[in-house]
Amino acid sequence: MLKTSRRATAVVAYLICMLVLPVALTLNSITTPATLTLNTDDPSPLGYTISLSLFLFPSAALLFWMWRFQKLTFQRKAFFLTVALLAPAGIVLDVLFGNTFFTFQNHGAVLGITFPAIGGPIPIEEIVFYIFGFITVLLLYAWCDEYWFEKYNVPDYHAETANIKRVLGIHWPSVLVGGGLIAMAVIYRKSFAESADGFPWYFIYLTVMALVPSMALLKSTRPFINWRAFSFTLFVIVLISLIWESTQALPYQWWDYQPRAMMGLFIGAWHNLPIEAVVLWFAVSYATIIVFEAIKIWLASGKKLGAFL
Repeated sequence: MLKTSRRATAVVAYLICMLVLPVALTLNSITTPATLTLNTDDPSPLGYTISLSLFLFPSAALLFWMWRFQKLTFQRKAFFLTVALLAPAGIVLDVLFGNTFFTFQNHGAVLGITFPAIGGPIPIEEIVFYIFGFITVLLLYAWCDEYWFEKYNVPDYHAETANIKRVLGIHWPSVLVGGGLIAMAVIYRKSFAESADGFPWYFIYLTVMALVPSMALLKSTRPFINWRAFSFTLFVIVLISLIWESTQALPYQWWDYQPRAMMGLFIGAWHNLPIEAVVLWFAVSYATIIVFEAIKIWLASGKKLGAFL
C-alpha cells in the first residue's frame, strides 16, 4: 500500500511539472504585457460578490450529493470537523494579515459590508471567499474519492487504521523542501527582484501553511490519500482561481497584492499576478486534504484523540 501511494504521489508531481513548465515558458515569452483600459469608474458592479458563486454553486451541489450519499458516515463527520477547524483558522489569519498582504480598491465590486481586521476593515466577501474555498476543496475531493475515483480509495478505513498507533510524525522531506523554498524566496527578493525593499512574508505564510500539516501528518496520511482524486481537485481549484484572478479580480481591482509583502516575482501577462497567488491554491488544496484524511483516520480508528496523536 505504501509503495503504491508513493508511486501515485510521484505521478501527481510529474503531472504538475508537465503543466507548470510549458505554461511558465509561454508566459515568459510575453515581454510587453497589454494593459486594460477602464472606461468607467464602476466597471464591475458587485463583481466580487457575484463571483463567489464560483464556489457557492459547486458547494451547494456537492453538499446535496453528500447528504444523499448514505454510505458516508465517518467521512461526513470528518468533513464538518475539518471545516470547523480550518475555516476559523482562515478567518483569523485573514483578520491578522489581510491588510498586510492585500488591497481592496474597487469598492463598487463588493456589498460594502466590512469585517474588522488589523490595519482597517476588509470586505465581508473575503471571509466568504476563504470559508467556501475550504468547503469547495473538501467537497470536491470527497466526491472524487467516494464516487468519481472510488476505485482508487481505501475501501475499509477501519481495518487499515487498526495498526496505526499515532497519526503525528515528522516527515523530514517536507521540512527540507519547505525550508528550501523559504530560503529561495528570501534570496530572490533581496538579490533578483526589482526592489530589495520588503520581505516575502506572504510566500513564507503560504509555505508554512502547507508545510506544517505536511510535516506532521503526511507520513501517516499518504497511504490513505486518493491521489487521483487529489490531482483532479487540485487542477480544478487552480484553474478556477487563475481564471478568477487573472481575468477578473486583478484587471478590475476587486483585490490586489501588497508588493512589499511579496517575493517580487510577478506574471506580467496576467496583470502582474504575483507567483504567490498561484502557490496559494496549491497550498490550500494540499493542506486541506491532508488534514481531512488525518481526521478520517482518527474517526475510523475509534481511538481517543489524545492517545491517537
